[in-house]
Amino acid sequence: MTLREIAILAKVSTATVSRAINRVPSVNPVLARRIRKIIEQHGYYPNTNARALVRGHSRSLGLIVSEITNPFFPEIVQTFAKLGVQLNYEILLSSIDDDPRLLEITARQMIERRVGGVAILTFGDEAQLINVLTARNVPVFAVDADPDGPLVKTVQIDYEHGIRQAVQHLAALGHRRIAFIGGPQKMKTATMRKSAVEKCMKEIDLGLLPELFVDGDHTIEAGIKALSALTAMPDRPSAVLCSNDMTAIGVMRAAFDLSLNIPRDLSVIGFDDIRLAQFMTPPLTTVQMSQTEIARLSFSGLLDSLEPSRCGSVRQVYPLKTSLVLRHSTALAPGCLRTEAQPQAKKLMRTEACFESA
Repeated sequence: MTLREIAILAKVSTATVSRAINRVPSVNPVLARRIRKIIEQHGYYPNTNARALVRGHSRSLGLIVSEITNPFFPEIVQTFAKLGVQLNYEILLSSIDDDPRLLEITARQMIERRVGGVAILTFGDEAQLINVLTARNVPVFAVDADPDGPLVKTVQIDYEHGIRQAVQHLAALGHRRIAFIGGPQKMKTATMRKSAVEKCMKEIDLGLLPELFVDGDHTIEAGIKALSALTAMPDRPSAVLCSNDMTAIGVMRAAFDLSLNIPRDLSVIGFDDIRLAQFMTPPLTTVQMSQTEIARLSFSGLLDSLEPSRCGSVRQVYPLKTSLVLRHSTALAPGCLRTEAQPQAKKLMRTEACFESA
C-alpha cells in the first residue's frame, strides 16, 4: 500500500493522511481514527527515509560506543534501544572499536541518515566527533564533556564518591600497600579515575608509591599482566584497586594461577559493576557506575534538545554519582587482627561522614 492508495480508501487527500499519521492536532479526531483504522487493516508502513528528507531529520537517534564486545556496553545499548522502541525512535548503532579512523566514517553515516541527535558513549576523546556533528547542527550527548552551546549535553560522573568509599573500605580492613591498575592514558575517564584514587589515598595519609601504580588498558589481559608484576615485588600489595571490572577479573584469574586466595591473600576491587561482576568467584566488590542510568540520561538529554516543550530542555549537565557495592572479594589484610582494624575503621567512618555532609 502507498500513501496515495490509503488516501483514496479514506476519501481524503494524501496531505490529510500524512497529518493523521503524524498526529497533527488540527486533523479531525473522527477522521484521524478512520484513517488509522484503514492503515492498520491494510498494513501500511510509512517511508521513514522519505520523511527524513522532507523534514531534514528523522525520528532516529545515533548511539556510538567504543567496543560492543566489552561487557560494559551491552546494557547501555539495550536500555537505549528499548527507550527508542517505547518512544518511536529508530536507533542507529555504531561501534568504533577505539579506532580513530572510524570516527569520520561514523560521523558521515549519522549525518547522511539525518539522525535527530547522537549519544557518544565511548568514554574516550570525543571532541573531534562532537565538533563534526555540531557543525551540522546535530545535537550531541557525551560523557564528561565540556558543554559549549545548546547542542551539547553531558553527564558528569562523580568518580570520587565511589572511589573514596573503596579506598576507605580497604584502609578500614587494615590494608596499607594498596596497588592501582589504571586504564589507557589516552582515555579521559581513566585519567579521572586515577586522579580520584590518588586524591582519596592522600586524604587518609596512605603512601602513593609509584611502583604500586600500574598502567593498563581496561582488558582482562592487562589485569593478568599487572598482577604478575605486582606479586613479583619483594613486598607485594595486599589489595588491588582496578580502573574497571575487566581488569579486576584479569587480576582474579592471575591470582588463581598464582595460588593466591581472594580475599584471604589479596583483596580486589573493580569499577563499573558490570553484570558479570556479581557472578565471579568470589563475587567482585566494585564501584558501581550505572550503565542503565547513563543510557537513560543520554536518551533524555537528546530528547531535551529535540523537543523544546519537554521540561528541563535548557539543562546542560546531568550528574551521576558512583558508589561502592560490597561483595566478597575484600577482607582483612593478611596478618591484621580484627581488633587492630576496628579503631581505623571507626576513624574512617567519621571521616566519610564528614565528606557526606560536605
